[in-house]
Amino acid sequence: MQAVDTQGNIFLVGLMGAGKTTVGRALAKKLNMRFADSDHEVEARTGVPIPVIFDIEGEASFRQREADVIRDLTTQRGLVLATGGGAVLNEQSRQYLHSRGTVIYLRASVAHILQRTSHDKSRPLLRTADPRKLLEELTVQREPFYQEVAHLVVETGRPNVSSLVQTILVQLAWPIAPASRLTRPTMSQHSSHYLKVALGDRSYPIVIAPSALDQVAKYVHSARVMIVTNTTVAPLYLERVRTSLERAGKQVGQIILPDGESYKNMDSLMVIFNALLEEKCDRKTTLLALGGGVIGDLTGFAAASYMRGVPFVQLPTTLLSQVDSSVGGKTGINHILGKNMIGAFYQPQAVLADTTTLRTLPSRELSAGLAEVIKHGAITDPAFFTWLEQNCEKLINQDDAALAYAIGRSCEIKAEIVRLDEREGGLRAILNFGHTFAHAIESAMGYGVWLHGEAVGCGMVMAADLSWRLGYLSEYDRDRIRALVQAAGLPVIAPDLGLSVWLDWMQVDKKNEGGLIKFILLKPMGRAVIESVPSELLAATIQACCSCTT
Repeated sequence: MQAVDTQGNIFLVGLMGAGKTTVGRALAKKLNMRFADSDHEVEARTGVPIPVIFDIEGEASFRQREADVIRDLTTQRGLVLATGGGAVLNEQSRQYLHSRGTVIYLRASVAHILQRTSHDKSRPLLRTADPRKLLEELTVQREPFYQEVAHLVVETGRPNVSSLVQTILVQLAWPIAPASRLTRPTMSQHSSHYLKVALGDRSYPIVIAPSALDQVAKYVHSARVMIVTNTTVAPLYLERVRTSLERAGKQVGQIILPDGESYKNMDSLMVIFNALLEEKCDRKTTLLALGGGVIGDLTGFAAASYMRGVPFVQLPTTLLSQVDSSVGGKTGINHILGKNMIGAFYQPQAVLADTTTLRTLPSRELSAGLAEVIKHGAITDPAFFTWLEQNCEKLINQDDAALAYAIGRSCEIKAEIVRLDEREGGLRAILNFGHTFAHAIESAMGYGVWLHGEAVGCGMVMAADLSWRLGYLSEYDRDRIRALVQAAGLPVIAPDLGLSVWLDWMQVDKKNEGGLIKFILLKPMGRAVIESVPSELLAATIQACCSCTT
């Protein structure tokens, strides 16, 4: 779906009772936009209810007033507008709606409308002996006009408003959080950024700074702390964090796990639980995840489960964890039959990304982190993707200002997506661009043979190729993605697993529905969609990407 979106507006059309006002209010709240209802605006201008206008002036007069309101409101920007059911009858109104924003047709069945409006006395057209017959006639009369004006048709048979709004957000696929909030870096900048994941009472800060590890005590509100880390990170940063906490009067313990994706399992989780129980940690103990994505996911899942939930803070020390896994509350472990299939959504109290920890990061790990950075540009922000093309060498060489901007922009994008869809009801799934292929690579090859970011990089190349085969993405942009992934030091040729093995592993994916494999695709660059695909095109992509013939 290619939305017009020339003024950042969304216009809802559909029959009376289709839910335009309810959905419009919820959608406006999610997107931080203003909401208006054309019927309410008519009443505000005349000072009388719509049924009275019908009784005194007749429907023709009301329609003209309605058309005047739509003409005026559609000139605004950043507006969600719920129109009256008959607004599309006016040809000029249809032109204004279609050319000045993205029009969504909320299509509801007559049965649903009757159920929703059975006790509503404010709809003059339903004051009839046979409202069902009238609605059937209106459907026949107005359906062609709804279809003519709409850029997107959404069925309203969803179980609740929240689910319907998530469906709309996914199908709109609007770019997330314009990049104007973060200043593009210059060579002289050593930037620090402070962002917020806005989730009501579960909101938390993201601090990106060279001294973030030294600030940890400010974000721990309990007297007792358990640091969870691994054998690689502990010699580098454990003492620094412990000292900072003890100076603030905290009682500090530690749990040191083996390093590697292969240890992101139930055995490691039990090691954490055993230590917490042996130390008699209570519900006011805060867990600190000091390490990369494996430590963050394990510690978060332990925090979500121990005593049914204790606070935790993310201290990510790898680029991949700083730009992706530490933000958003996804926690969990791997299973021999599928990656990240066991876990929970559980938000941290804070994320403190210390950019100086990247100086000790092996080049392979740095490249792995760049995969998630590239992903954020590809799915939501083409301008950021272009910036990455222009600054990839600086990022590889660990230029402080460039890294700080890349981390900040990535966190900004992910925080906004999480705000709109915390539990992956729809929109948040676009963060899995390339991951359906990536998880198959990791699972089939064995956890840790390919780093997660390496698999994601190659998976994005495959997803871009599949998007191109579907006609969603230009060949030029497909090749840009492959070139940037390669420039970041990531593999672009997939392992030759055999088609049946690829399909077997891709069947085990959280996005799948009804036995269909779901992919995150680009339609076009900067707009992601979630779809199943024809088997012959998927096979062609796998064959091409395994043999480097793209």
